[in-house]
Amino acid sequence: MTWVGLAIALVGALGYALGAALQQFEAVTEGASLALVRRPRWWIGGVIGFAGASLHAVALSVAPLVLVQPVSVATLVFAVPLAATLHGRRPRPAEIAGSVAVAAGLLGLMLLVPARNVTPVLSDTAALGLIGCVGLVVAVTFSAARLVRGPAKALLTAVGAGSVTATVSTFVRVVGGGLGGDLSRLVTWFTLAIPVLLVCAVVLLQKSYAVGYFGIAYAGVQVVDPITSVTAGAVLLGEPLPSEPGKVVPALLATALLIGGTVTLGRLAPDHARPRPVPEEPADAVGAARA
Repeated sequence: MTWVGLAIALVGALGYALGAALQQFEAVTEGASLALVRRPRWWIGGVIGFAGASLHAVALSVAPLVLVQPVSVATLVFAVPLAATLHGRRPRPAEIAGSVAVAAGLLGLMLLVPARNVTPVLSDTAALGLIGCVGLVVAVTFSAARLVRGPAKALLTAVGAGSVTATVSTFVRVVGGGLGGDLSRLVTWFTLAIPVLLVCAVVLLQKSYAVGYFGIAYAGVQVVDPITSVTAGAVLLGEPLPSEPGKVVPALLATALLIGGTVTLGRLAPDHARPRPVPEEPADAVGAARA
């Protein structure tokens, strides 16, 4: 079932990447405001992204968190070119190189995590503590984002958004992985917390996308999400982390790729909304103004 979960996760991640690219295009155009709900393409992106997230949830119910989360990293190399195409341009070579470096670095780190499928158990105290810690991260990153501009702003907001999406993944893993075929186990406050956290994640993601630096924003979410999820899986759910000394060098190399790719994406120019044409005044109005 682990391989089935990974296959489902890959399909879901591709859908999530396409949905993110569509929503980013609209967020840059309209800003992270309620005006987005009047944009059909934003809704289409949301539906596709939700379908991808739903498949991700199914994958988490049949495979370990530490294996499912890294699969989404590979979609970074698809999401960035998709976003560039929507903005009417070809992907920049630096975008491709940065995306591949980030994906390879994070995938390398995730592959170092040993696989062991354990039944996830999360106490109420630990769950509330996780939500509190993530809330603090969001408060700090979004407060700091108000003081900066450009790629730094996009990265800070992405860190906050990524921490919330990681919390959603952790809760989904606990609920889905703990079912054991008994649907009555869905009756828990964890199940109710998932859609609330998901809405918060969507709002924060739009704010990150609206800055215009999709590469760094998407990469930031893709890095923070799995790292936070793996950490939560290890600390709270008892899932294993690597401990062998021989994995130190590969981990350092993967980290160097991760940092280098992030810096490369952060140095790129942003995508801005296309200027809307100014409506021409009627000829009789122009003549009256001259008179």
